[in-house]
Amino acid sequence: MDYEIVIGLEVHTELKTRSKIFCGCSTTFGAEQNTNVCPVCLGLPGVLPVLNAKVLEFAVRTGLALNCRILPFSKFDRKNYYYPDLPKNFQTSQYDLPIAVDGHLDIEVNGEARRIGITRVHMEEDAGKLVHAGTIAKSDYALVDYNRTGVPLLEIVSEPDIRSAEEAKAYLEKLKAILQYIDVSDCKMEEGSLRCDANISLRPRGESKFGTKAELKNLNSFKAVQKGLEYEALRQEQVLGEGGKIVQETRSWDDSRGVTVSLRSKEQAHDYRYFPEPDLVPIVVDPQWIEAIRRDLPELPDARQGRLVEQYGLSGYDAGVITASRAMADYFDGLVAAGAEAKAAANWLMGEVAKHLNASGQPVEECPVTAQALAELISLVDKGTISGKIAKTVFEEMWTSGKTAAAIVQEQGLIQISDAGEMVAIVERVIAANPQSVADYRAGKERAIGFLVGQVMKETKGRANPELVNRLLREHM
Repeated sequence: MDYEIVIGLEVHTELKTRSKIFCGCSTTFGAEQNTNVCPVCLGLPGVLPVLNAKVLEFAVRTGLALNCRILPFSKFDRKNYYYPDLPKNFQTSQYDLPIAVDGHLDIEVNGEARRIGITRVHMEEDAGKLVHAGTIAKSDYALVDYNRTGVPLLEIVSEPDIRSAEEAKAYLEKLKAILQYIDVSDCKMEEGSLRCDANISLRPRGESKFGTKAELKNLNSFKAVQKGLEYEALRQEQVLGEGGKIVQETRSWDDSRGVTVSLRSKEQAHDYRYFPEPDLVPIVVDPQWIEAIRRDLPELPDARQGRLVEQYGLSGYDAGVITASRAMADYFDGLVAAGAEAKAAANWLMGEVAKHLNASGQPVEECPVTAQALAELISLVDKGTISGKIAKTVFEEMWTSGKTAAAIVQEQGLIQISDAGEMVAIVERVIAANPQSVADYRAGKERAIGFLVGQVMKETKGRANPELVNRLLREHM
């Protein structure tokens, strides 16, 4: 039977606030275990939570950026469950009246545009962190770090509109970009700032009723999301194809083995025994305040991509790559503002800059070559001072030494030879030394001239002007 994949994603993102959602404890990542805690976030008797106003602002900002409707009246609820990393035995979250609902996010996969609905965005507190000794199944003991308890979270729940693992990955990439553009989260998956649970089910193609879903946990990278969903779709298809039934459960992705494994039966909403949080008053937001936040939103990825295409004539692909990250887009704008031609700036950014960043594992924010410095290097190429090939060598030196392009060119004598009189003697020597290539060129073998150009470049250590070399070779053969 031909099946259709149905996927919905629940994304948790930690917010970039200095303090926790209901107390004044620090949210700094990597602090000594159990030091960023207080009676409030530990849930000790006799304490009262107070909502961090910045969390509410970030929640509204996120809802607006995701095309949501901000509810004028929302409230917090208690979600009851027991885990060792949840000291109160309940999580303060939002249930039936979240802060934002009915949004959407547009993605493009294989040239096809898709709109994915956003069911809700709600505020909640994070739990602590368990550290197991050995494997989870056979650990001798577990340690609990409560520093993360009470760190503010937004949960962003999609509609079950995603139809492939590839679409799920594209959705997450776009969502991450938006969260970084509006500066509410650093989205560092390696630090747990962005986490994803995926619900996946199969149904016969053409059927409107949803199949039984499984929830995937421990998806700690976009690659893991895609691989986990691809595996789970195949597993469910095999079960159904053999006449079996899918059990509603929570499964864990085992990245080392490339499989999902069953963890527990999936809880329903009533299992959590939600009820309104009695220690926090409901939230009533001023429409004028919402509009002020809307006006303050930055240019978002889709709009910025469109501007780069229209303003600079970049291809949709190039503009999409550049605007996928706010830091990368800011770097590009910095290059153009410093005088670099837009297409050259895009080529350098997606070429040498991206290559060096990937090799070093650095984000573009930590690029040792500033946009101003790179623009000066591009200018030297445009003026014919150095060749494009030499420019890559200069960039390598700029990356490691921090020196300017002009200083490196001057110190190493890399100025391009563009004087025809100086080049003629070299060209004639190369022609005399390679009679077979000359004969091949005269016989109509155009590729032969490429070899001769290479010989001239070799003799000049890459400093010869390639266009001048081509012209002189053709004139003297």
